[in-house]
Amino acid sequence: MATISAPGVGSGLDVKSIVSQLLAIERRPIEQLQSSASKMQTQISALGKLQSALATLQAAASKLTRSDTWGAVTATSSRNQAVTASVSPGAPAGSYSVVVQQLASGQSLASSAYADRTAVVGQGTLRIELGDWDAVPAVPKPGSSAIEVVIGPDDQTLEGIRDRINAAEAGVSASIVNDANGARLVIRSRDTGVENGFRIQVSGDGDGNDTDAGGLSALAFDASGGASHLARTKSAADALAEIDGLAVRSTSNTLSDVVGGLSLTLTQAGTDPVLVSVSADAESLRKSIDEFVTAYNEVVTLLRQQTKVDPGGNGSGPLQGDRSVAMLTSKLRGLIGDNSTASSVFTRLSDIGFDAQTDGTIKVVGGKLDNALSNLGELRKLFAATGDAAATGFAHRLDDWLDAVLGNDGVLDSRTDGLNARLKTNRSQQQRLEDRVALTEQRLLRQYTALDAQLGQLNGLASYMTQQIAQFNRSTD
Repeated sequence: MATISAPGVGSGLDVKSIVSQLLAIERRPIEQLQSSASKMQTQISALGKLQSALATLQAAASKLTRSDTWGAVTATSSRNQAVTASVSPGAPAGSYSVVVQQLASGQSLASSAYADRTAVVGQGTLRIELGDWDAVPAVPKPGSSAIEVVIGPDDQTLEGIRDRINAAEAGVSASIVNDANGARLVIRSRDTGVENGFRIQVSGDGDGNDTDAGGLSALAFDASGGASHLARTKSAADALAEIDGLAVRSTSNTLSDVVGGLSLTLTQAGTDPVLVSVSADAESLRKSIDEFVTAYNEVVTLLRQQTKVDPGGNGSGPLQGDRSVAMLTSKLRGLIGDNSTASSVFTRLSDIGFDAQTDGTIKVVGGKLDNALSNLGELRKLFAATGDAAATGFAHRLDDWLDAVLGNDGVLDSRTDGLNARLKTNRSQQQRLEDRVALTEQRLLRQYTALDAQLGQLNGLASYMTQQIAQFNRSTD
C-alpha cells in the first residue's frame, strides 16, 4: 500500500530545508562546470565571428588579385540619347567616333478596318515567311522556313486570327488596334532588320479566290510580286553606322563586341558624330580597395574587442589571453606593415595612402590613393604581383595566409575543435554529477525522514511521560 510522507510534520524538523542546503553544497562543482561551459560557448561564438570576418577579408583580398578587377573599364558617350555604350573587362582604352545613319526597324502591316474584333474575316491558311522580299531577287531569311497558320471555323474572327498567328511562333506578332474607322489587325516583325521582313500568302480562302481582297485573302501581303492587300506602315531596315569612318551594318540596334569588347546601342540617327570613350574604371577599382580596407578594419576592431583586458576581470574579451588569436593579430599587422619589392614605385601600403591608426585600423588618405590610381600598372603590382616572398603583392600574401588560417586544419578550426571537445567532456561531467546529486537527494530524504519519524515517536513518548508524571503527582497529593 502506498504511504503518504510529510517530513517534519511529526517532529517539527524542517527536513526539506536541511536537504536543500546540503544539496546546494553538493551542486557547487556542477555550477563551476556550468560557468566553465558558458565561457567556452562564448569563446566558440567569438571564434565563429572572427572566422566570418576573416573570410570577408580574404574575399576582398582575393578580388584585388584578379585580372578582371584590375582590367575593369568603363565606356562613356558624348550623347547618350543617340548612342549608349557598354564594355567588357580588359577592353583596350580608346576613343571612337560613331555616326548613326539609320536605326534598325521591323516591318509592320495593317489590315483594312473591320466593325470590331469579333468581325468574321474568313477561313483558309496563312503562309508566313521571313526574308527580304523587297530585294531583287527576293532573299528568304537563312535558316528559317515558312510557317503555315490554319484558320478554321472557330478562328475566323479578327481576334481568333490574331491568337492563331501569335501561337504559331512564325517570327511575327499580331494585335488589334482600334482607330477612328474600326478595328484593324496589325502584324509586326518580332525582330528588326531587313532579313526579318515577312510576306503572307493565303491559300484555301473560303470564297474560292486566294488573291482578291475578300475573305481571308484580305490579309495577304507579298512585296516580291504576289497579292498584297495589307498596308505596310513600316518597312524592315538594318541599322547603318560609321565607326571611325568604317561602315557597319547590323540587323539590330545593338552592335555587340564591335570594337574589342565594346558594345554600342543605337537609339537616334543623325549626322553629328558621337564620341565614345573607353577608359580604366578607377571608380570601380577604388571601391574594391575601399572594401578591402573596410574588411581589414572590421577584423582589427573585432580582434581588439575579443581580446581586450579589463583589470577588474568582468569586462575582458572572451578570447583574452588566447595565444592562437594573439598570434593571428601579430601576423596580420606584420603582413600589412611589411615591405614589398613587387613595384618599383610603391614599396609599402603607406605609399598609396594607407595610414595606420593607433588602434590598428587603417585610414585611407584620399590624395595619395588618387595619385596611385593614376599609375595603375605599379599599383596593380603592389597588390597582385606574384613571385618570391619579397616580390609578392600584398593582396596575394594576405589571400595565401588566410587560406591556411581558415582551412580545415587551420589554427581557428583547431582551436574551435579543441573547445568543442572540452565542452563535450564538461557536459558529460555535469551529467555524472547531476546523477550523483539525485542519488544523494534520495539518500538524504530517506535518512531525514526516518529521523523525523523517530523524533516524532520520542516526542510522543515524552508527552506521555509528562502526562503520567503529572497524574502521579496529583494522586499523591
